[in-house]
Amino acid sequence: MHIVFFIFDRLTALDAIGPYEVLSRLPGARVTFAGLERGEVRTDNGCLGLHVDAYLEQVEQCDVVVIPGGFGTRLLEKRLIVLDWIRRVDQSTRITASVCTGALLLGSAGLLQGRRATTHFAVRHRLSEFGALPVAERVVADGKYRTAAGVSAGIDLALGLAIELAGREVAQSIQLGLEYAPEPPLDAGREDSAPPAIVSAIREHVRRRDAELAQHGVIVP
Repeated sequence: MHIVFFIFDRLTALDAIGPYEVLSRLPGARVTFAGLERGEVRTDNGCLGLHVDAYLEQVEQCDVVVIPGGFGTRLLEKRLIVLDWIRRVDQSTRITASVCTGALLLGSAGLLQGRRATTHFAVRHRLSEFGALPVAERVVADGKYRTAAGVSAGIDLALGLAIELAGREVAQSIQLGLEYAPEPPLDAGREDSAPPAIVSAIREHVRRRDAELAQHGVIVP
């Protein structure tokens, strides 16, 4: 089973690495990190580098493709080489998935038209720009498309895929091996449970960073 992660500069690390830790443990899984150029890409805080294994043009088909999010997606929403590749590889996939703002790339590629989808709560409203139906859920399935909300939701998405692709026992074994049993010390992980001031601060942070990239980022075909 060939599983491809699209990685790019300014992605959010857990968007890719969380699902990777689950999906790479599926029996027979082969994982490729694909990107615009070989070498290193840096995460949105600049602290972590991930290595691109293959150019996008070298990956024509796969069983599962995962599009992570991060502030870097803002610079890719009109980048034709990326959108064309997403559309092309989607023709071969059993599952096409996104985490966080990766859904905005699926939307830009025209794959979410008329479909239920989710993304990070601070930009969920933008899904309607692409004809998608925004849903305030952690993981949303519509046909072969799977979208996850912000960042950590990618782990839940991947465990759901593990059930679909390999069965409950395999998924349970992966979950236990990772000891994935969240018991956070705070109840602020959802928009409806966090203090309003925190929700507003996160929304403003995302809005400001998004605006900066839109203004100063170089968007090329």
